[in-house]
Amino acid sequence: MATYTVSILPSALGQLAEVPRHDQKRIEERIDGLAAHSRPPGVKKLKGESDLFRLRSGNYRIIYSIEDVRLMVLVISVGHRRDVYRGL
Repeated sequence: MATYTVSILPSALGQLAEVPRHDQKRIEERIDGLAAHSRPPGVKKLKGESDLFRLRSGNYRIIYSIEDVRLMVLVISVGHRRDVYRGL
């Protein structure tokens, strides 16, 4: 199994910084896990978006894209489930 490089957009880092500390740790672990498993159990492809995926972490969602050719995962957005889909 190939290992992916995980990159996080600066805007997503800012969003992660606004999340309560106890939730941040869990979200960071989920993001780190994307290096080994870019499509872990529970991941869903977003409807209407050609290459975006959603990963749950409690009440928070991690929105990311996968480039299989380059073995790269790009985290686009991190936020509460009620807000994270706005502006995608």
